[in-house]
Formats: sequence, C-alpha cells, structure tokens
Amino acid sequence: MATVHRFEDLKVWQKARAFAKEVFILTKKEPFSKDFKHRDQINDSAGSIMDNIAEGFERSGRKEFRQFLSISKGSTAEAQSQLYRAFDKDYITESELNEKLTQTNEISRMIRGLMNYVSNSDYSGDKFKEPEPTYFTKQQLETRDDKL
Repeated sequence: MATVHRFEDLKVWQKARAFAKEVFILTKKEPFSKDFKHRDQINDSAGSIMDNIAEGFERSGRKEFRQFLSISKGSTAEAQSQLYRAFDKDYITESELNEKLTQTNEISRMIRGLMNYVSNSDYSGDKFKEPEPTYFTKQQLETRDDKL
C-alpha cells in the first residue's frame, strides 16, 4: 500500500464523502425533507462515516485510527438501517435503497480492509516517534546565551 499523507487521499474516505452527499440529496425530496428527525439522523450517520475516518487518520496513532475506523464501520451499519426505514416509509424507492446498500456494503468492506491493514502494520504513528534532536551551531548558542 502506498504511503498516504492526507485522509483526503484515502479511497474509502472519498467513497464515504460521495455517499454522504448522495444521502443529503435524497433527503432534500419531500416527504423525506419534512421528517426532520429521520432526515437529520440519516445525514448525521452518513457524515459520521467520513468524519471518523478523517479524525482517526489525524490522531496519528495506529490504535486510535483503528478505533475510529471501527466507529466509522458502525456508522455505516446505522446508515444502512436508516435507509431501510426510509424505504419502509416510502421516502425512497427500492432501486434507491439497493443502490445505497451496495455503496455502504462496499464502504464497509473497505473500512474492514483498512482496519486489518492498520492492525497488522508495524507503524505505530507519528506521536510515538522520538523527537528529532535539535542541534545548534556554536554561533547560535553564543547568540542565545547573550540574550539570556
């Protein structure tokens, strides 16, 4: 796997972002848009998928990243459940339901794969690295001492 320096470069985050946007578009249509609690709940769970991937990535620790990926995977299941409820209320069609379930299943598999990769990696994160020693030249030290 290539080294990733930004969470935005993770394919799984990109797919989660696209999914969240598509869910938002679905919830703008009536009667879905009038069911404020369900509309907000499904948008929150869809957004939580990408948000937790990003937050975990930025924690700079392998165990924390894996924990946030686990939360993200749970949000994927929550979004799936919300989709079934939307279908049962006739807010979305069976075709829309199946399309979104296919997306969430793919995202969930990708998260699981990333969790396995992170778990088996020897890399423990930036925050566990020893700080690089700071070296000063003799002139810098003399200048610094003069200021003290």
